[in-house]
Amino acid sequence: MTLQHIKAHELQCRDALFARAKRIVIKVGSAVLTSSNSMNLEVIENIAKEISFLHSSGREVILVSSGAVAAGKNKISFIDDRDISLQEKQALAAIGQSHLMHIYDSAFLKHGKNIAQALLTHADLAHRDRYVNFKNTIFTLLKMGVIPIINENDTVATEELQFGDNDNLGALVTNLIEADMFICLTDVDCLYTANPGTDSTAEPVHTVVEVNEDIERMAGHSKSALGTGGMRSKILAAKKVAAGGGSSFIGPGRMEGILQKIFSGEMIGTFFLPQGRKLQGRKQWIAFVLKPKGILELDCGAGQAICCNGRSLLPSGIVSVKGKFNVGESVQCVDSEGRIIAIGTTNYRAEEIDRIKGSNSGKIQNILGHRESDVVIHRDNLVIL
Repeated sequence: MTLQHIKAHELQCRDALFARAKRIVIKVGSAVLTSSNSMNLEVIENIAKEISFLHSSGREVILVSSGAVAAGKNKISFIDDRDISLQEKQALAAIGQSHLMHIYDSAFLKHGKNIAQALLTHADLAHRDRYVNFKNTIFTLLKMGVIPIINENDTVATEELQFGDNDNLGALVTNLIEADMFICLTDVDCLYTANPGTDSTAEPVHTVVEVNEDIERMAGHSKSALGTGGMRSKILAAKKVAAGGGSSFIGPGRMEGILQKIFSGEMIGTFFLPQGRKLQGRKQWIAFVLKPKGILELDCGAGQAICCNGRSLLPSGIVSVKGKFNVGESVQCVDSEGRIIAIGTTNYRAEEIDRIKGSNSGKIQNILGHRESDVVIHRDNLVIL
């Protein structure tokens, strides 16, 4: 197949996925929403108009929006070149969140659309019951014809409770509600093969079939001026969405009519195709939502058994244990060179695994005085990476 044929095939897939997308998550970052430390009302009006267009076409739309801290700065004229402390950031988020939602509410009402606010911390998705409750709330809002606007709850979020950035939050929400597409609107036009500012041979990458190491390296050539994410976090978000069976788009959020243009087939930005094999819901939660609390080093035999043969992880294949974790918490499984090969939730605590590592399952009772399971991680709770 020639390169021209490949590109034609990719374009056909891209157009088909845009046409079939009925539930869409749109993430807009601070770099798009702000200008010179002020909220860019013109851009917000355009985004509201564009999202309203999609919503009026019969699609379900969820907006993941940054901007609370920036809105807080704008509200009280908080101008300081030094780094903002965590307490100051949380206070500014508390000030700015209501201001941000007021701006959105006014912008969407012009198009006859109602919005709803949802603030999350990582714990809201890491706790399985809260994860399901949040999902049900979003579905109820969509049935009501309301556009949910989701943001990280910066007022209470600490390092342990943070998603890292809203690119990651957007990807998690996309997979959680089984959306067809994740659209990331940023201040970067698209992904490039090289740095267009220094390399005249740099070309835009309009379609990505698979996010591999080459694509991740390209992310370093396209940097966002503001925000916490940068292009690499957007690429990784697209990778998570692809694993969940969805497609992604990264493109210029300040472009007039951006959503109407890409849904009408204009070759703008970078589009990421979904993976052929979709991770099931629980395994998505284990792989992408839970934060690993420890590391299990496996021997060659155990690595092959879980990766190639779909087996559960037995204590006999564990070489060493790092970290402190309890039953049901997430751990990474690595090979002898430290490469992550899987992630899963354990049936035993760290100190218990340290005692039974390298032993046959039949000896667990004698070593620990109890036996909760013959396996350390059951294959149903194990995700191969």
